Amino acid sequence: MIPFNDFHIMHKELKNEMGEMFQQVFDKNWFIQGEQEETFNKKFAQYCGAKYCIGVGNGLEALRMILQAYDIGEGDEVIVPSNTFIATALAVTYVGAKLVFVEPDIETYTINPDLIEEKITERTKAIIAVHLYGQTCDMDGILEIAKKHNLKVIEDAAQAHGAEYKGKKAGNLGDAAGFSFYPGKNLGALGDAGAITTNDEELAKKVRAIGNYGSEKKYNHIYKGTNSRLDEMQAGFLNVKLGHLDKWNERRRKIADRYLNEIKNPNIVLPTVKEENVPVWHIFAIRSERREELIEYLSENNIGTMIHYPIPIHLQKAYEDLGHKQGDYPIAEKISNEQISLPMFYGLKDEEVDHIISCLNAWK
Repeated sequence: MIPFNDFHIMHKELKNEMGEMFQQVFDKNWFIQGEQEETFNKKFAQYCGAKYCIGVGNGLEALRMILQAYDIGEGDEVIVPSNTFIATALAVTYVGAKLVFVEPDIETYTINPDLIEEKITERTKAIIAVHLYGQTCDMDGILEIAKKHNLKVIEDAAQAHGAEYKGKKAGNLGDAAGFSFYPGKNLGALGDAGAITTNDEELAKKVRAIGNYGSEKKYNHIYKGTNSRLDEMQAGFLNVKLGHLDKWNERRRKIADRYLNEIKNPNIVLPTVKEENVPVWHIFAIRSERREELIEYLSENNIGTMIHYPIPIHLQKAYEDLGHKQGDYPIAEKISNEQISLPMFYGLKDEEVDHIISCLNAWK
C-alpha cells in the first residue's frame, strides 16, 4: 500500500541528529524559553526573510495572538477564505471578531482578490490570506486592497513553509504570518508547535509577551495573555529539521511536476500554479466529480488518499450559529465535494509515483 503520508524515510535519515538533539536538551535541564528556541527564532526568521520570529504553541494560537496583538476583537470584522481548515476561522472567533467569508479562485483554491473589496465594511480590520496546500495567495492584489482600506494582512502560512511569491518567501509577504509545525507539515515538530513571523517590531514584542501570560518581565503582566510557547525540545527538533527543509520541498516539487505533466485524464482536474509562485506542495489536490468512485478505485490499487476538507466551514455544525446554508458559498462547496489529496511526501519512490500516475490515467 502506498500511504498518503509517511515519515519513516525522513526520520530514519534524521535519527542520529534528532537523538543527539534530544540528549543535548535533556542534559541541559532547561526546557522553556532557552537556547534552542532563541536559535530557532533567529534561523526561521532568516529563512523566511523576516526580521522577527516568535515561537508559540501551535498554528491556531499564532493566528489568534496576531489578531489580539493588533487589538482586533468585538465589533470588528476579519475577511477569511471560504475554503480553509477551521483553525483560520477559530482564531477570529476566539478574539470575538466577526467572520466574513470570501470565495476562492477555483483554479488555485486560494482566496480570490477580485471578490474581497465588495465584502469590506467600516468594521473590517484585517484579511487573512491562507496559502492553501502550499501555494501562496495573489499577494499583490490583496496588499493593494489592504493598503487602500487601511487593513492588516495576516498570512496563514501553516501549509507553506518555504513557498515563494515573486522571489519572497511566505512569512514575509504581509504584516504578520502564523505558522504551524504540526508533525505532518513540510516542517513538522514531533508534537504541536507554531510560530509568528513579522517585520513589525512592536507586534513581535507584544505577541512574545501575550504568549508568556501577558508578561515581558516575570510577575509583571501588561496584557491578558495566554501560555503559548515553543518548548526547548520541539525547538531543538525544528532546528535539526530546518536544515533539511529545502531538500524535502525540492523532492515534493519533483513529484508534483510529474503529476502535473504526466496525469492525462479528462475526468480529473489538476491544480493550477501561477507563474509568480513556487509552491511547496504540502497537499497535491486534484478534483473529480466522481470522487467516491475514484477514491475506491485508488484504494483497490493500493494508493492512499485523503480529503481536504469534506465540509466547508460555513456548513460545519460548530458554525451553525452564523445561519449559513448550502449554496451560500458554491465554489467552496464544489471544492469540498470534489477534492482528493494524492500521496505527497519526502520518501515517495519514483516507482510509486509511476504507479499512481498509471492508475489515474487508466481510470475511466
